[in-house]
Amino acid sequence: MMRVKGLLCATLAVGLAGCNSAPAPAPVVDTSAADQAAIRALEDKFAAAFNAKDVNAIMALYSSSDDLVVFDVVPPRQYTGWAAYKKDWEDTFAAYPGPVSFQVNDLEVTVGGNVAYSHSIQSGTFTDKKGKKMSLTVRVTDGYKKVNGQWVIAHEHASIPVDLATMKGIPDSK
Repeated sequence: MMRVKGLLCATLAVGLAGCNSAPAPAPVVDTSAADQAAIRALEDKFAAAFNAKDVNAIMALYSSSDDLVVFDVVPPRQYTGWAAYKKDWEDTFAAYPGPVSFQVNDLEVTVGGNVAYSHSIQSGTFTDKKGKKMSLTVRVTDGYKKVNGQWVIAHEHASIPVDLATMKGIPDSK
């Protein structure tokens, strides 16, 4: 009986020893530098598409799902879904059919796995139907997600500072 008991204890000890050893975790590959570069390239594509007034190229950079939410400088309070935001771009370029000039400055990108965010200062000059130019500088925060290996903008918030004494926006803030 002692021999059987000893054999059972030895078997149990060997079995438990195997339970304590988990397989080594897969090495974590730091892709943040490559992801940051990809997002910077996305923002460069955005600027080029804006300057070309190419709505389709602009919208190719956004999530095509209905969960896209954009808080733009102009009403309404928010645009929900890809189609609604595409119409905003079409309306903007229709209202300003002349030349535009656009740039992204002070871009800071933070990546965490398959999500990321950035903030930047974006400046543009628009030309209306009468040839009058209007300049606008906005503060932009973008939220990105990686879909099928590609970064897209899933959330965007653009704003301008407001003078609280007059409650008027400051479209050309420096």
